[in-house]
Amino acid sequence: MTGQNVGRRDFMRQAAVGAAAGTSIGIVAAAEELHTAEVPSVAAPVQPVPLDLSGIPNFCGHEHWGSIMALGTVDEGFRADVLAGALPKRPVTVWDLVLDPYGWGWLTSGGSDLGEVMRAAGRKDFFTWWNEDPAGAFWAAKPLLERHRLTGVFRCTVRGIQALHGVDIASFDSEAWSEADLRVAAAYEDIHTWHPQAMAKAGFDGLVRAVHPEFYSRADDLNGEIREKAYLRTVMRIDPLVKLWSKKCVRRDQLADMTGVDPVDAKSWREFIGRLLDRARDGGGVGIKQLQAYTRPLDFQPRDDGDVKFRGSLTDGEERAFGDWVVHECCKQAHDRCWPHQVHVGTNNLAQSSPLPLEALAKRYPDMPLVMLHCWPFLSEAGHLAKQVPSVHIDTCWQAVLNPAFYGEAMRMWLGYVPMHKMMCSHDATSVEMAAGSALFVREMLAKEIAAVGGGRDAATALLHDNAARLYGGKR
Repeated sequence: MTGQNVGRRDFMRQAAVGAAAGTSIGIVAAAEELHTAEVPSVAAPVQPVPLDLSGIPNFCGHEHWGSIMALGTVDEGFRADVLAGALPKRPVTVWDLVLDPYGWGWLTSGGSDLGEVMRAAGRKDFFTWWNEDPAGAFWAAKPLLERHRLTGVFRCTVRGIQALHGVDIASFDSEAWSEADLRVAAAYEDIHTWHPQAMAKAGFDGLVRAVHPEFYSRADDLNGEIREKAYLRTVMRIDPLVKLWSKKCVRRDQLADMTGVDPVDAKSWREFIGRLLDRARDGGGVGIKQLQAYTRPLDFQPRDDGDVKFRGSLTDGEERAFGDWVVHECCKQAHDRCWPHQVHVGTNNLAQSSPLPLEALAKRYPDMPLVMLHCWPFLSEAGHLAKQVPSVHIDTCWQAVLNPAFYGEAMRMWLGYVPMHKMMCSHDATSVEMAAGSALFVREMLAKEIAAVGGGRDAATALLHDNAARLYGGKR
């Protein structure tokens, strides 16, 4: 079958036909008596009954829905994060959901190079291969994916596809994958109808997505932009700003045209940042977000204006100082607006992504709720900050996608230590399907762990919904 070049539609039709867990004498005597006495039976300890969390909505406070190849990319990043109302550039396939940036990236880092398999088959793009020869593409990818079938990202995506599209692809049955592909493609024909429909089905009643500054001034589709705003809130990424220092910088110049301010010194940079945040606010933005933990430690030092070089050829030290200044200015303005600031913690660059340095930032800007994202493997450190610093919060997003056991570990540690109004449960998923699968794992484990510490539905409601709704403004 692998060698046959079967058309995608024919393969789907054929496949669809089959588709449908000091010793004294007294002590010695007592020991002998115990040994000879009849030992009563001991009942097994009573295990707490997991809570019923059905009916409790989940507010998704940090997501990346749309970061899939069917929607494509532009210079700044995924189109969905740069262009408001972005529509797919081609039909969305089941493979777009499975081979998302997480799935494909972790295949490669785990030693399963799908790109090499493609090249050996004379193919440049897997999704084109699937469209032209689905049988060949499926059987080439199957052995690589099977190695990763127990990982969190695969399990979450599989469960989400089953929950939202009614097809189980976990068995790697080609007929099931073909049926799932047909249903996914049909759902995504109208992405801005599909997202709110899927949210209702998955029990999501709030959505916040991290977007680039350009998102608030550029649209892919005006009608799509209007429809997207009906269900979406955003936080503006500030990490792109720390790279706008070079003498020639096209992106800085474009943002300068957008805001009417060319940032060349401390005064103009303050105005530049303020205008970007104003545009974000007017476009539905409710906070800021950064992922500097990917490349540097989170010890952002306060810098005097005169100690910072704002443009030109910067040394490593000067670039570090510039980045510190920009982050502090963004935090100051977020503090003045009482906006939350989401900060990536852990999971990457582990030698430098501990959250502990964020304590100083949080205390300097107390009216800026600081939300630590992910936090694994720095669970103890994150729990300490959330308990000890009033403005610091935790969002467990991405833990279940990495490995559902990480979420269970975090809840066992934090529920008995961190006040329950400090924790949120988002998913950091690239698609609503992945988020739906992650949410199923989260609900199951949260029900068990809250019951284990004697908590009730009020605690579950706080973690799943109320805490995030309070920070980001609730439903539209």
